[in-house]
Amino acid sequence: MTTEITSGQEPAARPADAVTDEQLIAMLVDRARGDGLKLTGEGGLLQQLTKRVLESALDGEITDHVGYDKHDPAGRGSGNTRNGSRTKTVLTDVGPVEVRVPRDAAGTFEPQIVRKRQRRLTGVDDMVLSLSAKGLTHGEIAAHLAEVYGAEVSKQTISTITDKVMDGMAEWQNRPLDKVYPVVFIDAINVKIRDGQVANRPIYLAMAVTVDGHRDILGIWAGDGGEGAKHWLHVLTELKNRGVADVLMLVCDGLKGLPEAVETVWPRTIVQTCVVHLLRNSFRYAARQDWDKIAKALKPVYTAPTEDAATERFLEFTDAWGKKYPAIVKLWENAWAEFVPFLAFDVEIRKVICSTNAIESVNARIRKAVRARGHFPNEQAALKCVYMALMSLDPTGTGRRRWTMRWKAPLNAFQIAFEGRLTPANN
Repeated sequence: MTTEITSGQEPAARPADAVTDEQLIAMLVDRARGDGLKLTGEGGLLQQLTKRVLESALDGEITDHVGYDKHDPAGRGSGNTRNGSRTKTVLTDVGPVEVRVPRDAAGTFEPQIVRKRQRRLTGVDDMVLSLSAKGLTHGEIAAHLAEVYGAEVSKQTISTITDKVMDGMAEWQNRPLDKVYPVVFIDAINVKIRDGQVANRPIYLAMAVTVDGHRDILGIWAGDGGEGAKHWLHVLTELKNRGVADVLMLVCDGLKGLPEAVETVWPRTIVQTCVVHLLRNSFRYAARQDWDKIAKALKPVYTAPTEDAATERFLEFTDAWGKKYPAIVKLWENAWAEFVPFLAFDVEIRKVICSTNAIESVNARIRKAVRARGHFPNEQAALKCVYMALMSLDPTGTGRRRWTMRWKAPLNAFQIAFEGRLTPANN
């Protein structure tokens, strides 16, 4: 059966926008091919499209501002009229683009898409920050932009862009924190700072795990390597003033004066030495050919079921290796008080707190950025580099999801072992 269309009916129209978009793209590509036009690069199709889109948007803005369309007689006697345009070059993701910015007779037009005195669109700033977070120097970023986009950007301009993050860093460093954290890791990254002469300086990082199993970087602080209880009291008091009322366990690498400061700020917090760091420090005193033997001999110590059993295994280690490597024995004896606490807890808690592996992935990203830069002119530049590296962590969120799943079992163990102390953060 055939259905006829009467004279009063029209066939259903195809989606106009879809057809128009497809036809427009095909026309542009065909025209580019016919004219021998490149897709990218100076004078390329994308650059021309960007120019036309920006100028079209600016024309729309001036129309809204003066209240009438271009060449519309309604504008006569309106009190404000178009007053030509001026050209300016802006740096975009597809390279430098020259655009005509309209003006009005009253001089009150403030364009938003390309603001007055703006020479870069936001995508370029984001690109500079991303490259800087990966450790590229200002000179390397300038060379990259010139090579890939044909854009001449000075080192000073790049410095101005990256300096903008300092405002965000100050706000981030002072933001309110959770009331309680199951565990906080404190570790140090050594950076080279030129202060008269180039020297290693530590940048301390505090990373917490929330009651929901999320990773939260609490803050970063620069030190001079001689930090004691007074320094750590200042850092921990800052965290407490930002809302941290309780920390169940604090894991660190034998930082001098830190246990005393923790006792003052959070009296119930257990300070735990990082076992992995303890092992690494032990290897410093041993010949390379003995590392595997030392690791095998120490394993029964940190995997012992109780503190008494760990003491027995350590005495056996001392008998076997004490004469050859007395410095290793002394190292463990000095760290013993902060080493044994985790032996009293469930295996899931042990997995979490016997090492700072949880913070190693963060440190790896920071070290990569720091090594790429070589050294820094001052402390502020080093902090800026570390902050930018932290802000670029896990852009897809995949690591966050994997991290959260990994922490479910330890958090349940914390809930049981520290009954009642996690509850305030859940309310």
